[in-house]
Amino acid sequence: MDFTELLGADMRPDAPLFEQVRTRMIAAVRDGVLPPGTRLPTVRDLAGQLGLAVNTVARAYRELEAAGIVETRGRLGTFVASSDPVDAAMTEAAGAFVAAARAVGLGKADALRYLDAAFGTL
Repeated sequence: MDFTELLGADMRPDAPLFEQVRTRMIAAVRDGVLPPGTRLPTVRDLAGQLGLAVNTVARAYRELEAAGIVETRGRLGTFVASSDPVDAAMTEAAGAFVAAARAVGLGKADALRYLDAAFGTL
């Protein structure tokens, strides 16, 4: 797979490069271009293909892994996670929301009221 074409076309100078790699990778996963189980290039290989610093790609991979989009399997490499990335991201966000609600003493009904209000303002 040509990751240069997939991720490297038209990098914008007005946004951080790691963020552009991250969002393009998420879009490729969501669109099915990178299906679950796809092995990704190493950080060094992808950095070389895209003409970016190794740390830039490493940060994108770390954030993708934290969001559940990719998973690192030790020496085997980094792969697109087999779970739905939207599901993984929303599960993480929901857990953080519940923890914050509990920290200020809110029950489920009161916490849901805040969610309803937030959806109403979006």
